[in-house]
Amino acid sequence: MTTTLLRTADELRVRTRAGRRAVVMTMGALHEGHATLIRTARDIAGEDGQVVVTVFVNPLQFGQGEDLDRYPRTLDADIKIADQSGADVVFAPSVEEVYPGGEPQVRISAGPMGGRLEGASRPGHFDGMLTVVAKLLHLTRPDVALYGQKDAQQLALIRRMVRDLNFGVEIVGVPTVREDDGLALSSRNRYLSPQERRTALALSQALFAGRDRHAAQEALRARAREVPATHARAEALSAIGESRAAADAHAVATALPGAAAAVRAAARAVLDEAARLDPPLELDYLALVDPSDFTEIGDDFTGEAVLAVAARVGTTRLIDNIPLTFGAAS
Repeated sequence: MTTTLLRTADELRVRTRAGRRAVVMTMGALHEGHATLIRTARDIAGEDGQVVVTVFVNPLQFGQGEDLDRYPRTLDADIKIADQSGADVVFAPSVEEVYPGGEPQVRISAGPMGGRLEGASRPGHFDGMLTVVAKLLHLTRPDVALYGQKDAQQLALIRRMVRDLNFGVEIVGVPTVREDDGLALSSRNRYLSPQERRTALALSQALFAGRDRHAAQEALRARAREVPATHARAEALSAIGESRAAADAHAVATALPGAAAAVRAAARAVLDEAARLDPPLELDYLALVDPSDFTEIGDDFTGEAVLAVAARVGTTRLIDNIPLTFGAAS
């Protein structure tokens, strides 16, 4: 298979296809994370379907002082990676093709969720992101669109837009791809010097520390639920040495801080240490949130959550996150 480069929606529209069209939206500078998205899209579309990779650096989602001008543009390399990963088409429109009348006066609003975390740090970013996603969904007309879970807030907002505005497309999230040392793959990683990269590892290390604390607490609380409910049961279990272990687990579990607070504290300790490195990590936010609206969760929360972090190392701003599940079934 040879991937075809198309520049206009009209060219894409006349492309025949027998099966489903799966679209992967990118801003170029493709890496293994994007390749994983494309391979997943190929699996979903099947042999008879069509995989389209969009490459478009969207000016609307870059704020004042952000890196629009220096954002890497590597179209030839992108086409090669797309081809190797199973794409049929690379759709790389010009700014004039996407915004034929100049910057659009009517845009998508990200609503309250769009003002939290990334939205608070980058005002207007999510409005611009959703506007171009809506435009590209109309221009490419896919059956399914795939996005990386590394941009968890972006993925949540796209899902919300598709649901709230009745877009006829299935949204699929693909797990974050990491390098061997744990750093989440990102086009911005290339900006890091060797020393800055060592500091940047604190993002994933903080998330893993929070994940480990969460796993330990969930295990202790599960063990505590096994504490005998009656004195008679306690006496019966003591005969086989179980009651002391159960009681110890209960004592430890009840002495622990709230689950959410403990996860935040474990992650924060790693980030605080990284702030003393050379070069230092400058934390933007650490948050443990409900993925439905990206509000902070409390210690009584049960269900799926996202532990998210954003920080700057030198002049490079990086984000990362991992999913966690609170409240295993009794």
